[in-house]
Amino acid sequence: MKKTDCYSVADWTVDRWSHTSVDVYVNKTDLHPLPSLLVTPVMSSPCCGFLAQYTHHHLVAFLLTFFSYVLLHASRKTFSNVKVSISAQWTPSVQNASSPAFSPGETWEKNNLFADSDGATLFLGVLDTIFLFSYAAGLYMSGVIGDRMNLRYVLSFGLCGSAIVEFVFGTLTEWLQFYNIYLYCGLWVLNGLLQSAVWPCVVAVMGNWFGKSGRGFVFGLWSACASVGNILGAFLASSVLKYGYEYAFLVTSVLQFAGGVVVFFGLLTSPKEVGLCLESETGLRPVERDADSHRPLMSDEEDEEGSEEVCDGGYYTIRQGDEEPRETPKAIGFCQAFCLPGVLPYSLAYACLKLVNYSFFFWLPFYLSRNFGWKEAQADRLSVWYDVGGIIGGTIQGLISDFMGKRAPVLAVSLLLAMGALVGYSHSPPDQVVNAALLATTGFFIGGPSNMISSAISADLGRQEALRGSQEALATVTGIVDGTGSIGAAAGQYLVSVIESKLGWMFVFYFFIVMTGCSIVFILPLIVTEIRAMWRERRARTQEL
Repeated sequence: MKKTDCYSVADWTVDRWSHTSVDVYVNKTDLHPLPSLLVTPVMSSPCCGFLAQYTHHHLVAFLLTFFSYVLLHASRKTFSNVKVSISAQWTPSVQNASSPAFSPGETWEKNNLFADSDGATLFLGVLDTIFLFSYAAGLYMSGVIGDRMNLRYVLSFGLCGSAIVEFVFGTLTEWLQFYNIYLYCGLWVLNGLLQSAVWPCVVAVMGNWFGKSGRGFVFGLWSACASVGNILGAFLASSVLKYGYEYAFLVTSVLQFAGGVVVFFGLLTSPKEVGLCLESETGLRPVERDADSHRPLMSDEEDEEGSEEVCDGGYYTIRQGDEEPRETPKAIGFCQAFCLPGVLPYSLAYACLKLVNYSFFFWLPFYLSRNFGWKEAQADRLSVWYDVGGIIGGTIQGLISDFMGKRAPVLAVSLLLAMGALVGYSHSPPDQVVNAALLATTGFFIGGPSNMISSAISADLGRQEALRGSQEALATVTGIVDGTGSIGAAAGQYLVSVIESKLGWMFVFYFFIVMTGCSIVFILPLIVTEIRAMWRERRARTQEL
């Protein structure tokens, strides 16, 4: 590839426009006489720092994908926040002491799903498992679809379709006083399939807009979307719960549907849609597969090799219309994506880690309410501290991994500390302040690594050098990693309910500690490889000095 010339905004002129070599494939005759109105020109000089490489288009893509998943997770969190209310609504209640229990009158006829709260609680756990299994199956399919169709269409369809299903499940059935186990199961299977279309698409869009430089920090900050959604969902649910749980579903589903409409009309899925091309993205230069097989996913050598042929600093340039455009990357096959270096170890590690993370997600408000006797609204508000810790953990750990140039060692240290945090939280006293502090610490060391694997590391895997820049795999790889994680999470919800009923909550936390340790075991080869690479780089720098 021909090395391009980069110009700052101040250097932009019509004369340079006519002589500049650009990488965006737009015919010169199609451009407006004032190109700066249509194409965002080169960013400012490198001295402006890390943020200088980004345009307002990056900010719009960041915010739209971020809030898309915020609204989705807010709707998902609503179900876990109102479980106590749903359980009470699905079981008969005696209105006064003189009424016989489970009489055949109005009390029983109104709520005829389960005879007691234990049956309702068990069914709620079954719904969680059904949702996660269908969500996992959908992720495997939606990742492949996302690499072959317009990401904006798939994302909007998932958001709007899921919002409609949640409205029918939680609001319409309650308004109509229609309760049916098979209907609930069918709706929740459909909801899992529709929601699975969202995550691979938003990660793929972010991977298109943001290159490897600073990806750990950017994706660490962006991956807080799930935790922010949990916080928003808990706040909305606790605010309207006094009117009935159906209004919690109504508010979140309406907001999610509106978000899907905004995404459909406002999201740009790639820099090429506005005449930009990310120069610092990896894969522009073919790399031999043999040379790549023993190298870590992130390395300084990759950036040095890429800088020989492309413009440094993440600048954006424009190619003249008479130059040959590169071919559009073809979507990679599912089996090929599964066999990419690092995909299987991180998928298995994420299955164990997501089991723990989603157990907190689904059961934490229920655990706080039942174990400590706190009101449901109080438990909902207290549970957000776990997500606060996850937001901070994902951002800080992503920044550290960028600084080190390696992801696996950062994950290993965090997961080791997470095992200690779980031990500490399992012995939390019935004090809300202490509980909140321990929750935030646990979320920092569990939610942080979970966010890194599902976002930054998935983007690394889908843009690695083994693809030679000729195949599109980001959405497919993201679907594989998150789908495998969701299978683990689905199995975990059933195991948590069984362990709790047979042995108690203390053994549930022991189970979490074991699963966290398994996450470390699965990525142990990658940890060793990256630590050895760091040691070699350090020795090389020492010898140069």
